[in-house]
Amino acid sequence: MSALLDALKRVLPPNQVITDNLRRLAYGTDASFYRLIPEVVAVVEDETQVQDVLEAAGGHARPATFRAAGTSLSGQAITDGVLVLIGEGFGTCEIAPDGSHVRAGPGIVGGEVNYRLAPFGRKIGPDPASINAAKIGGIAANNASGMCCGTSQNSYRTLLGLRVILADGAILDTEDASSIAAFRQSHSALLGELDKLATATRADSALAARIRHKFRIKNTTGYSLNALVDFEDPLDILAHLMIGSEGTLGFISRITYRTVPEDPCKASALVFFPNIELACQAVIRLKPRPVSAVELLDRPALRSVQDKPGLPPVIRTLGNDAAALLIEVRAENPELLGERIDLAAGALNGISTIETPVFSTDPATCETYWKVRKGTFPSVGAVRRVGTTVIIEDVAFPVESLASATLDLQALLRRHGYDEAIIFGHALEGNLHFVFTQDFGDAAETERYARFMEEVCRLVVEKYDGSLKAEHGTGRNMAPFVEMEWGRQATDLMRRIKGLFDPQGLLNPGVIINDDPQAHLHHLKPMPPAEDIVDRCIECGFCEPLCPSHRLTLSPRQRIVSWRELSRRAAASESAEDIEKDFAYFGLDTCAGCGLCSTACPVGIDTGELTRRLRGRGLGGASHQVGHWAAEHFGAVATAARAGMAVGHAVSAVVGDDVMGRLTGGAWRRGMPYAGRVPRERPGSGDPVVYVPACGGRIFGANRADEPVLPEIIMTLLERAGYSPRLPEGFDKLCCGQMLASKGLAEEAADMSDDVVEAIRTAADDGRGGLYPIVMDASTCSFRMQKYVAGALPIVDFHEFAHDALLPRLRLTRKPGPIALHVNCSVRRAASDTKLRRLLEACVESIVEPAGVTCCGFAGDRGFVVPELNVHALRKIHEALPANCSEGVSTNRTCEIGLTAESGRPYRSIAYLLEECSRESSSNTC
Repeated sequence: MSALLDALKRVLPPNQVITDNLRRLAYGTDASFYRLIPEVVAVVEDETQVQDVLEAAGGHARPATFRAAGTSLSGQAITDGVLVLIGEGFGTCEIAPDGSHVRAGPGIVGGEVNYRLAPFGRKIGPDPASINAAKIGGIAANNASGMCCGTSQNSYRTLLGLRVILADGAILDTEDASSIAAFRQSHSALLGELDKLATATRADSALAARIRHKFRIKNTTGYSLNALVDFEDPLDILAHLMIGSEGTLGFISRITYRTVPEDPCKASALVFFPNIELACQAVIRLKPRPVSAVELLDRPALRSVQDKPGLPPVIRTLGNDAAALLIEVRAENPELLGERIDLAAGALNGISTIETPVFSTDPATCETYWKVRKGTFPSVGAVRRVGTTVIIEDVAFPVESLASATLDLQALLRRHGYDEAIIFGHALEGNLHFVFTQDFGDAAETERYARFMEEVCRLVVEKYDGSLKAEHGTGRNMAPFVEMEWGRQATDLMRRIKGLFDPQGLLNPGVIINDDPQAHLHHLKPMPPAEDIVDRCIECGFCEPLCPSHRLTLSPRQRIVSWRELSRRAAASESAEDIEKDFAYFGLDTCAGCGLCSTACPVGIDTGELTRRLRGRGLGGASHQVGHWAAEHFGAVATAARAGMAVGHAVSAVVGDDVMGRLTGGAWRRGMPYAGRVPRERPGSGDPVVYVPACGGRIFGANRADEPVLPEIIMTLLERAGYSPRLPEGFDKLCCGQMLASKGLAEEAADMSDDVVEAIRTAADDGRGGLYPIVMDASTCSFRMQKYVAGALPIVDFHEFAHDALLPRLRLTRKPGPIALHVNCSVRRAASDTKLRRLLEACVESIVEPAGVTCCGFAGDRGFVVPELNVHALRKIHEALPANCSEGVSTNRTCEIGLTAESGRPYRSIAYLLEECSRESSSNTC
């Protein structure tokens, strides 16, 4: 191992060779129910580094597995050798001027590519449920599909070209003539063998027919043998073999997709049927009609979500045999949409339904239906027994057999005791997913799983000639059954392909081709109890793109994985010294605690809660005493903080921000605001509103010494709109407690929140049994207090009040812009981002919302204590902001400090912009 490490360290920067036990465990975990811990994690940022790593691994006969996002479900992204982690250098995206195609690197998230394609009215064809977390490398290498793309818009069918690095380090760019010419010469033997295989396959009419038949429906079992019959040029064959090869044949360093339309007009219908047979009859009739998606849900799937808001009441009254279809129709204009709705509805004529089918074009209704459909999988995960895992299997049947196959699957699940299981799927393609819970910590339970899977495979293959893996990839999970599905001849063909590309067998060995009939039962991932608030985690990785510390230290998934291992060792009385120390920094110190992870998590886990709990456990009595004192004397704390800011600016004026930053260990940031001021009460005669200036705006003042502080700006705005702001008594001694809560001082934080509640309730009392509106000016504080009072007080954040109550009363003159917008974590979690955007649109013509920026990573005081978190979180903001964008807005003072420091542009509250644009002076240039 040391020789391998030495070789890797010679070709990679030190921070890209990861050997500590904590991160090898955390980074080595994917979304599957398998686990292998890599010897080393090698982060690669460019093609040269990939070549160097492959050479080092090959030179020491160690296997190499490529990892993009790790959202795959079949065990194809884990290894006990070299885990080659695709870095952000591969996060490239180049869109054709007309949006007709996109050239993307393997390190960019699929949803990000679609976000960039949206202005063109286009998207990539593959649409897996994980698209907002899965990266292009995995989407292509697994030939992922999804609800709408079927078999016509997957990576295989929409591939225009790619760059690939083979096991020997050779690079082929199928879109570059010189690369093609050089490759034809250097790898003539490989291309010649591919030509022979393809020619022989096409000449074997039975085999060729078998291959075409197998890919008539979704199929990701084994290699893309259809490349041998679909193409004649060996280069085309090679390129299409790479699709779905799961990193076993080479590394896709870039891919060019033909994009597909993203129609703006959509309609959905949730149609209930008395039984599965009738639902599947409807599917057969709908298949030739212009429908975009048809999702089948069996009765257990419907039961698992029937209490979700917004669903038709009839769902609770359905019989045990009932089923539903969720049908979506799309079009480029309303007229065509209407025609397609009529065609889809007409297909259902004569089929018995429980209620008359109704298509809705209301976006909120459609969103509710699809959220519920996507919520079926996590609904099982949310109620599973601690210590068990959630398994989602993925098969496909000929559409004409879908009804009987579904019934057979239901019976099989019941026979093996999986009573909690649900079935749903992409009905137009005959693609079913069945979800159940499994305990791999018990030998008898593992044997039950083995018996069940054997029967499932025989049912799919022998009775229906279906696909054992429709869209999740073969991985380790289905590798032992490839020959059962394909037969010896086709499987031997796959073995020959593997041997041609990877003669040493070092590229992701054990995946797709595996001669061990028990391979799917080895290396099963433990799911030990850890903490009640995270035990439901299924380690899917959906949280990772939103996390500000992902790729700096750990993501939410990786924090949970790490804590599970620490908990397992504690329960087994095993030493955890090798990972415990690293976890303090990687797991706790660099967690922003922003909670954005909960917005993407299928089961709603906020890993920040775990961090705060663990931080609290690590505190001693002295820390609690300090926290208690701060809560009791917050007025003095705020005064001292303002004095500190004034001193800091005095010193910085002499030595400069850079020197000041070094003297303070990074705590003093570029563009630090001036000290705040305590606002004074302003008697007025307008409509009363309680205004609570948050401590952040009272301590940290304006960006310039000659600017009013935020509370003064907001009070001016309120008065301008005809309101009379009322300040709670003793407000400068108040704090909502967020600063203590983030450190794990939950009780002390609650005491501070109680003081705020008492003060604002008194100030909001209208004397008639009612309450005046209550406005806070920091989104983090507003969100905390909204949750804390749980609707008992009418608390709103300033941007919400401005949107609802100020805009109708103010006359605005819009600025041309562009102005950057940062939607901070609390606004996202409160789902008030739409109001924030509309408020900004009322003030400015051109808005920039930087792609790839989620949480700013400042996290209260984290930006002062661990400034590298803020730097990392905003690493993409520089290239995302155009040169003519000279300012930005947000809704949280500490976020604005970090954004100012990292972007080099002044960020301030949106209240400043609203105040400027609502001035009545004729000289106003807004």
